Amino acid sequence: MASQPPKPLFLFAFPILTTLFTTVSCLRIYQCSPNGNYTENSPYYTNLLTILSSLPSNIDNNGFNSASQGSTAADRVHAVALCRGDLQLVACRACVKTVAEDLVTSCRNRRQAVLWDNVCMVRYSDEPILRIRADAPGHVEKNMAANATNPDQFNDDLGWLLGTLISSAASGGELMKVAAGERGTALNATIFALLQCTPDLLAADCKTCLAALAARARACCNTTIGARILAPSCMLNYETFAFYNTSRIQEVKQTFPVPQDGPTVGSSPPPTMAAVPVPSPRGKQKDSKARTIIFIVVPIIFCLLLLACCIVMSKRRKGTEKKCATELTENETRTAESLQYEFKKIKDATNNFSDANKVGEGGFGAVYKGKLEDDQEIAVKRLFMGTGQRDSEFQNEIMLLAKLQHRNLVRLHGFARDQTERVLVYEFVNNGSLDHYIFDQPTAHFVDWDTRFKIIRGIAKGLLYLHEDSRLRIIHRDLKASNILLDTTMNPKIADFGLARLCNETEANTKRIVGTYGYMPPEYVHHGRFSIKTDVYGFGVLALEIICGQKNSNFRNEGITIEEGLLNYAWRNWNERTIVNVIDPTLQSESSNLGDIIRCVHIALLCVQERTHDRPTMASVSLMLSNFNATLPPPTKPAFFVSRSSDQERPEDRLVEHTPFSNNEASITELYPR
Repeated sequence: MASQPPKPLFLFAFPILTTLFTTVSCLRIYQCSPNGNYTENSPYYTNLLTILSSLPSNIDNNGFNSASQGSTAADRVHAVALCRGDLQLVACRACVKTVAEDLVTSCRNRRQAVLWDNVCMVRYSDEPILRIRADAPGHVEKNMAANATNPDQFNDDLGWLLGTLISSAASGGELMKVAAGERGTALNATIFALLQCTPDLLAADCKTCLAALAARARACCNTTIGARILAPSCMLNYETFAFYNTSRIQEVKQTFPVPQDGPTVGSSPPPTMAAVPVPSPRGKQKDSKARTIIFIVVPIIFCLLLLACCIVMSKRRKGTEKKCATELTENETRTAESLQYEFKKIKDATNNFSDANKVGEGGFGAVYKGKLEDDQEIAVKRLFMGTGQRDSEFQNEIMLLAKLQHRNLVRLHGFARDQTERVLVYEFVNNGSLDHYIFDQPTAHFVDWDTRFKIIRGIAKGLLYLHEDSRLRIIHRDLKASNILLDTTMNPKIADFGLARLCNETEANTKRIVGTYGYMPPEYVHHGRFSIKTDVYGFGVLALEIICGQKNSNFRNEGITIEEGLLNYAWRNWNERTIVNVIDPTLQSESSNLGDIIRCVHIALLCVQERTHDRPTMASVSLMLSNFNATLPPPTKPAFFVSRSSDQERPEDRLVEHTPFSNNEASITELYPR
């Protein structure tokens, strides 16, 4: 049989070039742990630089390296680096090098951190991490290009594929734990997935880690056609296109064999792995020449691509924030336009915004109950006339809520406008706001601990979605009891996103402080610094209020106003081991739940600690609330309640704003794309 003509060089190089394009992608996600800091020029810092600089060159063909550096436990640094299983060694080392350098600057002075690039990960810690499974911190990215046309069928096919690949990846040896495969669906689509653990994990730990990611994929991404879910010890990625290098995967599986678990009886055929054709003896010489050329050309191309990416990144960083915000606004506004109602219909639904239909009032508008022509009940937020921030607040809520779907967030149906009028149309939540149930007497007497705990957990889940599981990282900035609505089953829904901010950075600044006194942490009130820990602080205050049944700003004990406020009162009683004094008297009779209530006070105190890095993330809070066997760290001193002078006196549930260090009239709503 005549031999086939040799393939053009670019066909041989295509898988590697594809990998290189992915490697130099500018997308990086980092998590900087608040568990301890180091000082520059300290022994720990020196050891950190030494170990991170040595990681790339010591990575072997399996794409993994681990090391420790330091003579004493206090100064010892532990680090690991892992490349995606389909990455070539040259590209792997280049990726790890750039990520390790970026990690030092992105998480400056932090003793524990992890950074994920598209195709590699670097992690370091002052505690041992080798052979120890770490499911958190994590990160979720969803492919928002399109949704599955039949989510149930898609999820069934995806679940089967992930289940098979989890066993395959976990059964790998100590050098490589990776599996990739595909599965055709009944919808004429193919799902491609790649799963990987750090190879130091035991098979059982790898399986547990990947199973947790698969469960998270079903919880967060059940309508999307692709997602990437990351944890320090494992990763999971699936798409409806072949995003990985099948040739490299096959080479890896030949070099580091992974026994495949057979499918169960009656199941569909197992996921297929693309096989590399075995060259004939006559073609070996030609292939050898092609490889030689590739080994010369590819490093040159890689350097050029890396240089180009650095130039692009530099130009983007020099671009103004205003330009980024404008591009996002245009894209999001096009989505929002499809949600527009006729203003007259909304006006008729609320009986011309009559006082009889009015159910509440917030910082930027009044809320009315309405009923559309099809008898659907709605809540209509009518923004105040003459409010200087009205247009930005209005646009902000549309852009954010139109993209958010979670059972613990109020759902936006649409909006309407007419000349100077601006209204937002939400789902109607039957039981009103939380403050009426925990602050008003005698209503609070009927809210037992199980209901209050359900509300606390629901709020935590909603914040976790905003901070980590939504497509955009969102900081609410105005978490309080009046912004929590309760449905017929007392399920909490976070509302009022007028002050919310998109933020991809660990911390950001604003020149105008807007929020509600008593719920804002000191770093935000005094310096304008905000982060996801701003919401954590607000959650802690709110949790204490739910447990106590009183407002932080107007806390009374036995009829006497306590000037120190609820936070300091709770902290003092915690140290004096009299924390039962903080608990709502109506709950103290529930002796069987007293231990759980005190634990929730403990968690709330962790959330309101004075130093930002001492506060947990909402992922940690959710874990604490769901696992009552986990040991909690002792809390430190809370941030003191911000007192108000007489000329600042106003109702606690009204928004306030001030500019403590600048006269710049920057907009409250500043949007940054992720």
